[in-house]
Amino acid sequence: MALPSADLGDGSYRNPVLDADWSDPDVLRVGDDFYLTASSFGRAPGLPLLHSRDLVNWTLVGHALQRLEPAAEFGRPRHDRGVWAPSLRHHDDRFWIFWGDPDHGIFQINAPAIRGPWTPPHLVKEGKGLIDACPLWDAESGEAYLVHAWAASRAGVKNRLTGHRMRPDGTGLLDEGKVIVDADRIPGWFTLEGPKAYRHDGWFWIFAPAGGVETGWQGVLRSRGFFGPYEERVVLEQGDTPVNGPHQGGWVRTATGEDWFLHFQQRGAHGRVVHLQPMRWAGDGADGGHWPVLGDAGVPVAVHRKPDLPSQPPSAPATDDDFPGGRFGRQWQWTANPQDGWAPQHSGDGLRLSCVRARDPRAPYDPHAPCDVRDPYDLRTLPHVLTQRLPGASAAVEVALRLDSEEPGARAGLAVLGDAYSWIGLQRESDGSVRLVHRFAEPVAPGASAAPVERRTAERDAAPAREAPDGRARLWIEIGAGARCRFSCDVGGGRQPSGQVFAATPWRWVGALLGLFALAPDGGGHAGAATFTRFRVTATR
Repeated sequence: MALPSADLGDGSYRNPVLDADWSDPDVLRVGDDFYLTASSFGRAPGLPLLHSRDLVNWTLVGHALQRLEPAAEFGRPRHDRGVWAPSLRHHDDRFWIFWGDPDHGIFQINAPAIRGPWTPPHLVKEGKGLIDACPLWDAESGEAYLVHAWAASRAGVKNRLTGHRMRPDGTGLLDEGKVIVDADRIPGWFTLEGPKAYRHDGWFWIFAPAGGVETGWQGVLRSRGFFGPYEERVVLEQGDTPVNGPHQGGWVRTATGEDWFLHFQQRGAHGRVVHLQPMRWAGDGADGGHWPVLGDAGVPVAVHRKPDLPSQPPSAPATDDDFPGGRFGRQWQWTANPQDGWAPQHSGDGLRLSCVRARDPRAPYDPHAPCDVRDPYDLRTLPHVLTQRLPGASAAVEVALRLDSEEPGARAGLAVLGDAYSWIGLQRESDGSVRLVHRFAEPVAPGASAAPVERRTAERDAAPAREAPDGRARLWIEIGAGARCRFSCDVGGGRQPSGQVFAATPWRWVGALLGLFALAPDGGGHAGAATFTRFRVTATR
């Protein structure tokens, strides 16, 4: 069977409702429809857009950001940069997404409909370390505000939230900003970030996580005025559950008046999976006792009744792809801004990817060159790897590959890609033959993500090469508990295991990825192509 929905079919659901790396989710209701976006960091297209009618069954309907800005800077992989913790809102009959890029500032885009067309990115505020931006249009006063957090790695400060008055059209800010919450003054709180601002029942509310990605909790702050003073409360934490660090997400109210909260849980190489928590308000508000209560009295639920909404067919974001007409589905993203030469060629039998030529690693290093990858055989540095999220459930990944390139050294394959990686695929030899190869690379040395090639870990053989006489192979990766991956292949004599178990690893902030790639050594002219067919991800439990 394909990857399952979180819908149990009996009026209940199980967490996580999105069992893959949909990091830092924010959620919105417009009419009877719910929409969700998430961090996409340096991948393109970015800002995924998911749709649901019941908050449990979700489908991916597109992306709001086709290219990251500045475009040249994201011409090579920047796995931990780019789009951090976006906020999704609906105002003045338009959809809005604000986010912070830690190296450049706060951006926004907007559109008349969720599928677009979306405006180009607009820089609302330039600066280093400005992250996790969220707008608030106050219907009571007509004022517009913006709140954001800080990245200590760029700004030297963190654990505080800064508020601004904002132009109602979202194009800029009207003041220099004020620290409205300094969590250094709150005993036990650290790494306060990810704010989501709301107006409710006469209060300004900020839902904000603290305590770190893997170990944190969800806080809520409230004030009678946007600029404070705020009082705080912890409303969701791990307790005696196995859900570590349940925090950072968004609150949404259904048309029937139910309240729900979506947040992430960090799960190693699987990234930040998304949970759905029931939410209610405790107290009558008369004595200031009106606060949200999340989950089961402040701890996460594993199984719960579904929201009181019309029943929907079970669904989950797509993973499988038959590549109709040579096109790939919405679930795929490049590891950097796409370029013209990467576009799949028209094909009636699958996804035909050009074997992109990499730069000679001995050439002078140019950090602004869009295709300067330093090492043409290091998948972590390649901008033209086509990726999708590693599933959180045990699964088998399968794809067929034909290497059409006649270029000696050309290769193509299926990878599990993170700080360490492993791939299996086909390579053209100097005598014209094709071999099945299986290779891996250990994690990059600390601080070496942008370092010269000699400081990187080199690829090594994971298994002996074998002949692929027809230049074809069927490739499998079986993903088990702890993201432990077993590789196998069939080059004409039946399916055979390959190599040892490979434990997938995340990047910083980003879960591991499944990847398809085709490349050739540095040289001139067209290097040919590789064709992938019938990509499948099938649940194995």
